[in-house]
Amino acid sequence: MATRAAKRPVKADGNWRGAIAHFLRRTAGLILLAVLLAGLALWWAARWTPSRDLYPLQGVTISADNGEVHWGSIKAAGADFAYVAATDGTSGVDPMFARNLSGAREVGIQAGAIHRYSLCQLATDQAANFIRHVPRRADALPAVVWLDYDDRCPDRPTRALLLSELATFLAQIEAHTGKRSLIAPGPSFESDYKVTQGIARTTWLRRDFFEPDYGAHPWAMWQANHYIRLTGADGTVGWNVLRPEGETP
Repeated sequence: MATRAAKRPVKADGNWRGAIAHFLRRTAGLILLAVLLAGLALWWAARWTPSRDLYPLQGVTISADNGEVHWGSIKAAGADFAYVAATDGTSGVDPMFARNLSGAREVGIQAGAIHRYSLCQLATDQAANFIRHVPRRADALPAVVWLDYDDRCPDRPTRALLLSELATFLAQIEAHTGKRSLIAPGPSFESDYKVTQGIARTTWLRRDFFEPDYGAHPWAMWQANHYIRLTGADGTVGWNVLRPEGETP
């Protein structure tokens, strides 16, 4: 008499493979969600500017990195003023400086020049570079001295030497422009050298999305977002606001 065949044990392969498939689907879903959230954050960052109710005057920072700028579009985006990269150290000149300066003025945007200060070069030579390339104009905004570390320059002078050299630089370019300049130290630079304590100048501080508080004095200008994308300029631009006159923090 034939015996009934023994039942085969149920393999766990199906359950195991199903669990793996479920895990992979869930992981893919989480990755997709993370990508979407990151994209949303970048979209928001590229458009965020501080409230006009709080800061009525707002403007841009522009350099050659932004390509050929269409200044009419920049004005239409709400820029009331512009700061344009001009000189760097003793010999650097932004190749688009003259064009950007004239382009901004042609559409009625008041503009000023930025000099990137180098810790590796003499102040008098840097001032000569600035004076050679930045014209003196009564309608120009005060020049800005951008203070930050640069991978091309390993020098770290003492604070006393830096303040002395910086005072020399400011005296020479201000004699040329006829206006007191702004100083714009980055957070790390200010932390190390405390420039705003040693140089009595209006300050321009930088911090994305949140008001900066690292200077010795209240900021007069704030770079609030350097991720802004505007029609009329390649890449990203810096977006800046002026503190309203008479307002104290």
